[in-house]
Amino acid sequence: MDKALAGVKIVDLTQFEAGTSCTQMLAWFGADVVKIEEPTHGDPGRNAMGSRTDRDAEYFLNLNANKRSLTLNLKSEEGKEILFDLIRQADIVAENMAPDTLERLGLGYDVISEINPRIILARIKGFGTYGPYSKYKSFDPVAQAAGGAFCATGEPDGPPTRPGFNLGDTGTGMHAAIGILAALWQRQTTGKGQVVEVSMQDALVNLGRVFMARSNQGEFSPSRRGRFWPGRPAIGTFKCAPGGPDDYVFLMGYPTRIHMWHALLKGMGREDLIDNPDYQDVARLSEMTDEINEMVEVWTQKHTKFEAMEILAELGVPASACFNSVDVYASEHLREREMIVSVDHPQWGEFTMPGCPVKLSDSPVQVTTAPLLGQHNAEVLSEMLGFDEERLARLRAEKVIGAQ
Repeated sequence: MDKALAGVKIVDLTQFEAGTSCTQMLAWFGADVVKIEEPTHGDPGRNAMGSRTDRDAEYFLNLNANKRSLTLNLKSEEGKEILFDLIRQADIVAENMAPDTLERLGLGYDVISEINPRIILARIKGFGTYGPYSKYKSFDPVAQAAGGAFCATGEPDGPPTRPGFNLGDTGTGMHAAIGILAALWQRQTTGKGQVVEVSMQDALVNLGRVFMARSNQGEFSPSRRGRFWPGRPAIGTFKCAPGGPDDYVFLMGYPTRIHMWHALLKGMGREDLIDNPDYQDVARLSEMTDEINEMVEVWTQKHTKFEAMEILAELGVPASACFNSVDVYASEHLREREMIVSVDHPQWGEFTMPGCPVKLSDSPVQVTTAPLLGQHNAEVLSEMLGFDEERLARLRAEKVIGAQ
């Protein structure tokens, strides 16, 4: 059976993470994603995070699986003409360049929609293309600070803190993928394309709407919760054996949901408290938050985080070990769900990475490795534009495409 997005062609002008995570998701759904890269160095992500110079960075491999790479010098007239020819055949152009870069390259929507009225232009920007901040540059931490995530993270008496995961980048990429799919669906009715724009700040505000719902529509800022939730006993992150930096379990005993509270007491071997009136009154339990949390942590420290998770989860208490990266990559559960997969990369050999998080029953995903720089130059240009070897050789010699 064909993939969900079989036949959809994407000209991918994205780099780093916010844009590449979007186009990777669409590639996993079956779209043909042709990644356009500068011929000598390519996507800056290939050398991100202090990687070795003899192979592409883990960062790049994790964000560009299932794509094809075409190197193209967009500063040359022929390079730009080739790009326009590709756009004529494409359904989507995706970009997350710095403000006004696309327009300076002569690739604004007014230009590309003239040559292909059905084209969908997906634009990911730090602060959008309009508004007082629209000229400002952004990276993931900037977006998280601007979208409210910093002020929602950390201990109540500590400073605003950046969440460890890249919610600003990949979170925005997933919003953009949703927008692209909506535009594709609408095009079936209208026959024309449109611009899909996602601001990284906007995406973070959307992800934070439940936290900010506590602010009474912006009248005040909710306090950071930290390890424990103030006034909410048996909800938080508790230390476990053997006491390492990541040996914690998060659990939600929910005294307001009496069956979960009783299940927690049973899991801790404290059935004697189930009929104790002091441990049945929710208001009284709130006043005993510190005492109850101390009791819970005495119990959790007798178990590893995975033991505590299993005991409580089996009894119906929402709980999870705090997985670190080693735990995630080693998880049998995630491997069975093909969320952790291994691919064969020409520079790395076996490379293990997160797979596709969305499971379609009629469109299973087989993750393939991210392309080498310019790996598909000949393939793409001969397949899509009919170039012969003589023309390809000339383009290489004139440095319109890379030497690959």
